[in-house]
Amino acid sequence: MSNSLPPITNDVDTRVFSTSMVISGIRCALTYVVLPFLAPLVGISSGVGPWIGLPLGLVAIAANVLSIRRFWNSDHRWKWPMSLINGAVIGLLTVLLAIDLLDVIG
Repeated sequence: MSNSLPPITNDVDTRVFSTSMVISGIRCALTYVVLPFLAPLVGISSGVGPWIGLPLGLVAIAANVLSIRRFWNSDHRWKWPMSLINGAVIGLLTVLLAIDLLDVIG
């Protein structure tokens, strides 16, 4: 089985992991802080949260999957702990995506 990603350095692994965590954090901050409390102050409906949360959640999950792939491709010594952290974040984001999807469809 061949990997499609080239071997990379630990610095890139760390940057990809950090980026995936930042994207996940931005998604949560927008969904639970900015949109519910600040958006109504500037005239934006509070119902837009799920519409913003869905694409951001998908991007965050993709970034976390990329992070896992990078750690494993480079055979990073922290690949197991980072994979567990990324996996936990993916699990939480999946629950949030399901909640957002239910809000959108119904």
